[in-house]
Amino acid sequence: MTDTFTEFDGDQLDLADRQALRRVAGLSTELADVTEVEYRQLRLERVVLVGVWTDGTQAQAEQSMRELAALAETAGSEVLDALIQRRDKPDAATYIGSGKARELRDVVVSTGADTVICDGELTPGQLIQLEKVVKVKVVDRTALILDIFAQHAKSREGKAQVELAQMQYMLPRLRGWGESMSRQVGGRAAGGVGIGGRGPGETKIETDRRRLRARMSKLRREITGMGTARETKRTERRRHGVPSVAIVGYTNAGKSSLLNRVTGAGVLVEDALFATLDPTVRRARTTDGREYTLTDTVGFVRHLPHQLVEAFRSTLEEVADADLLLHVVDGSDESPEGQLAAVREVLREIGASSVRELVVVNKADAADPFVVNRVLRAEPGAVVVSARTGAGMDELLALIERELPRPAVDVDVLVPYDRGDLVSRVHAHGSVQAEEHTADGTRLVARVDPALAAELARYPSS
Repeated sequence: MTDTFTEFDGDQLDLADRQALRRVAGLSTELADVTEVEYRQLRLERVVLVGVWTDGTQAQAEQSMRELAALAETAGSEVLDALIQRRDKPDAATYIGSGKARELRDVVVSTGADTVICDGELTPGQLIQLEKVVKVKVVDRTALILDIFAQHAKSREGKAQVELAQMQYMLPRLRGWGESMSRQVGGRAAGGVGIGGRGPGETKIETDRRRLRARMSKLRREITGMGTARETKRTERRRHGVPSVAIVGYTNAGKSSLLNRVTGAGVLVEDALFATLDPTVRRARTTDGREYTLTDTVGFVRHLPHQLVEAFRSTLEEVADADLLLHVVDGSDESPEGQLAAVREVLREIGASSVRELVVVNKADAADPFVVNRVLRAEPGAVVVSARTGAGMDELLALIERELPRPAVDVDVLVPYDRGDLVSRVHAHGSVQAEEHTADGTRLVARVDPALAAELARYPSS
């Protein structure tokens, strides 16, 4: 038997190409006409972006870097340059390899950058080694997203959740310089007690870790306590049979705009990543009078830090408990399929993947029809809308009405006039087939939830 050889050897790449550090065109946001005084007033960090492209196409790698640039700008930075390196996997020591790290140092010096942002989560060792080479602060994608969340958190709960996530990220990355972090002092030795008072004690870094863990425990207790109020409201809504709809999707896909269009909620709408961190719950009605709640939630992003998912778990329970998910995707994005996949990954993490999902392709007024049609072929049953212009909203509302769970119990009752509250609840939470006002009260033929049916059972029509 003879072996047959071909020039094709798997999907290997040329060595020079694999190790190349490529510039991503068009990502610089350097301000052209800004004086030194104006720059110091703006206090913008000047950053160089660097990413390692390990799989997928070059277009996907560059899209990831464009998203990183948008994240950096949202955090208040000025993007000076962006570089991608093709590798099989990130370098274990410096993320991009020692030779390329020195080339990155040259770029940092030539651009005058004061920060390097890496498109991935770096280990503590990689952060330290890369900083030693480039001589400026190094930040990874996770720290950048946490910083944006910290800037946008407004409520007490939101601030506590972000602080907890930051501490979970910082704990394994605590490090010190010189001997100040390695000194050991016994509890009584520091007070000059002398013989018998000296002992091994704690290093400075151990003390910091202990304080961090104590603060994290306190934050977890506070978040649990604050989540109790939301759980009480959810329980009350379930008791009254109010269906819930949660709006989920990629950051800046237009979720808050959609909520405002449907309910007139007046929620902050901003063309920025992670403008919404605190869930907003508003009531809406179907055309047949049934009430339901609509919840705006925090946006997701590719590689959303697991620390954030864990810290925001109490907030994200609104999603897992919903009867219907409106999965909003930005139709004007180059890769809406990537957005859908990233959001569904987080939904799996929080146990919401089994909730009925309705895909809503937003920003139809700015979208490429070819891209929209591609999404519609991949997502049967999706609806195309524009929250800005209102196009497609009637179709969306009709779909929500059709997908909401309907009351299950048929009732034929005669409700006394002094129980108008029951009549109102039937109209709000049930489906009324017939209504007649008689001398003895209001006769209702309707479908309601079991809890309301039990209350109405004392008022039979005959």
